[in-house]
Amino acid sequence: MNRFLRARLLAAGALLVLSTLAQGQYMWIDEKGIKQFSDRAPPASVPLKNILKAPRGVASAAMGLATAPAGTMASDGGDAPADAKPKQAAPTVAERNADYRKRARDKRESEQKESDERIAKAGQLENCERARSAKQSIDSGARIGIRDKSGERGFMTDEQRVVESTMIDTLLAGCK
Repeated sequence: MNRFLRARLLAAGALLVLSTLAQGQYMWIDEKGIKQFSDRAPPASVPLKNILKAPRGVASAAMGLATAPAGTMASDGGDAPADAKPKQAAPTVAERNADYRKRARDKRESEQKESDERIAKAGQLENCERARSAKQSIDSGARIGIRDKSGERGFMTDEQRVVESTMIDTLLAGCK
């Protein structure tokens, strides 16, 4: 019995919470005479007399603006200056989706660019390290084995060593 009482109280609480969410609903009659329900405000083309239900506070604010004559707010020193631009309408779903896709594309592009830069920097660091190692080997004076054009093994001559050292110095000049 106690278990059933708890379940009923839980269900009643859930219904109470859900009913408060339903208070933010709009109900209006569109230009075709069909009753519309939505959690968003009706389009601006719907006259105020056709709005049957609006959330608390929204309806009274709309009524106050609708009853005021057209030029009195600005001329009486109201909140808005006389040359103020009217607020833009909220963006449509398509505009918001396009905006989201643009932001996502820009984010992907920037992440790709950062990734490419990291890879290039890592490659450059590796090349510099190899050039330093090669320079150290050449400067050590040890015999360095090479293969000539015909594929036969030989050793690097002093002239080849100087040319190779100059090329490595050029590469190392670009390293920091």
